[in-house]
Amino acid sequence: MPQSLSRIWLHMVFSTKERRPYLQDEGIRNEMFHMMGHHANKAGCPSAKIGGWIDHVHVLCGLSRTVTVAKLVEVLKRETSKWIKERETKLRMFHWQNGYGAFSVSQSRLSAAIEYVEHQEEHHRRMTFQEEFRALCVRHGLEIDERYAWD
Repeated sequence: MPQSLSRIWLHMVFSTKERRPYLQDEGIRNEMFHMMGHHANKAGCPSAKIGGWIDHVHVLCGLSRTVTVAKLVEVLKRETSKWIKERETKLRMFHWQNGYGAFSVSQSRLSAAIEYVEHQEEHHRRMTFQEEFRALCVRHGLEIDERYAWD
């Protein structure tokens, strides 16, 4: 086949360094999500929904057939970290954690994944980021080593 086509939806999750609540301010948080979406789109990975809470982000996007997951996460973290440090002097110490989780989402479950990301504030009234991440890993059949999962 001379044409290359792909439709791969990703749900990527990562936290701020040491899960610090750098995104407490709702305005900054929403701007951060907007910037994440902008840089995902710019990388050729169309964003479906970006959300999260005060200490982490959920990126729901398509994966370009020419970009690796690792490269996409690197670009998103680098560009948004640079942006927030320039935007807010009080956040010059901002850092993302080193790792990330990346989970596949089928086309038939995309709406449910969008709804999940949209309800992060409610979700985190009952559950911490770490509890949520553990549950995502269990749901996707991934074992995590607690010694290295959190930084």
